[in-house]
Amino acid sequence: MPYVTLGPDMRRQGAVGQGAPTFREIMSASSVLKQPGLIAYLISRNVSAFASQVQAVTVGWQIYALTHSAAALGFVGLAQFAPMMALVFPAGHVVDQHDRRRIVIFCQFIEMCAAFAIMTATWTGALAPWGIYALVAVFGACRAFEMPAQQTFLPSLVSASDFPRASAISSSLFQVVSIVGPSLGGVLYGLGPAVCYLVCGSAFAIAMLSTTRLQLRFPARARQPLSLVSVFGGINFLRRKPAMLGAISMDLFAVLLGGATALLPLYADNILHAGPFGLGLLRAAPALGAVMMAAAMARHPLKRNAGRIMFLSVAIFGVATIAFGLSRSVPLSVVALMVLGAADVISMVVRDALVQLGTPDEMRGRVSAVNMLFIGSSNQLGEFESGMLASAVGAVPAVVIGGVGTLVVTVLWMRWFPQLAALDRLDTITAD
Repeated sequence: MPYVTLGPDMRRQGAVGQGAPTFREIMSASSVLKQPGLIAYLISRNVSAFASQVQAVTVGWQIYALTHSAAALGFVGLAQFAPMMALVFPAGHVVDQHDRRRIVIFCQFIEMCAAFAIMTATWTGALAPWGIYALVAVFGACRAFEMPAQQTFLPSLVSASDFPRASAISSSLFQVVSIVGPSLGGVLYGLGPAVCYLVCGSAFAIAMLSTTRLQLRFPARARQPLSLVSVFGGINFLRRKPAMLGAISMDLFAVLLGGATALLPLYADNILHAGPFGLGLLRAAPALGAVMMAAAMARHPLKRNAGRIMFLSVAIFGVATIAFGLSRSVPLSVVALMVLGAADVISMVVRDALVQLGTPDEMRGRVSAVNMLFIGSSNQLGEFESGMLASAVGAVPAVVIGGVGTLVVTVLWMRWFPQLAALDRLDTITAD
């Protein structure tokens, strides 16, 4: 695929007895959206994510047009991942010691400036490959600070009882962006890469202005000097929270083993013989399933047995991966990928509730940084694992093995993390 995703993070069933609710119904019926600042938060997060998606498509196509090198595409990913990896733990410390809103505003301002700068270089014909690498490196560094800080906003905007519903709405919007962003990015690229960067810079500006409108209330936090103990405090905290550690690590290994989406071009071409249009359907299917499930969960959030439901959703993720791997029918493959995306949303909502509600405010930045590193790494390493295994044993065995591995992880984690299996209500999670 001739583009590289810059975002990290970048992931069920309908309402019982009423059919799957429409997105408009969710947005109009959810009183949680009346919470002060929540709309501004959703705009900031998702407009910034939209800009990232468009920028990802643009960077990939442009670097390939300049170099005609597959290795150059890999260097784009490395240029973005390396600063994130190097800065994620110090960033968590900084987020917990300083004004989180200002950190996000500053990062979005730098992202805006970087997008406009590369737009100018593209427009004048002065852009070289090193300029693109510099852009994604700056972007990766900004995301290392912006994402952990931004992830601490939602618990301060809504109550614990409203958090699962607000998280589902946020996830629903993010999945819409995941569908629209790459598609629109490809269309905009037809008008020229400079137009794409203009749209990205403008979107980052809108996100920054929305962040300035947030009125966040954080408890007073004692300052801690920079030290190894403080920088790696998120890891030490997770070691004392088995349910939270189990949720994060299970998601890491499930996505790592079940990275079937990395092989979609191969499946569309050689196995399903679906062509470019079929590839588009396959790529959109997980996000479409995720949107439907997130909308249903926004209207009917989890009430009881959250831990068991999370384990069930990961198991369904594995079964759907196996079904996709064995399918020779485009409709069946699309349905399997939709189920896969829907199941992923359930586990994500439970994980987010555990991480954000179960972490004291003074630790949220560092724990969110660890969570971001785990989830971001699992997406990238999962694609690498699937590609390498497919080259060794073939695409179908690789996908099936990944799905079976996900089921094995589910069984093992149920035995190793009984505290997670015993989790009942999400709205009773506290940082005690």
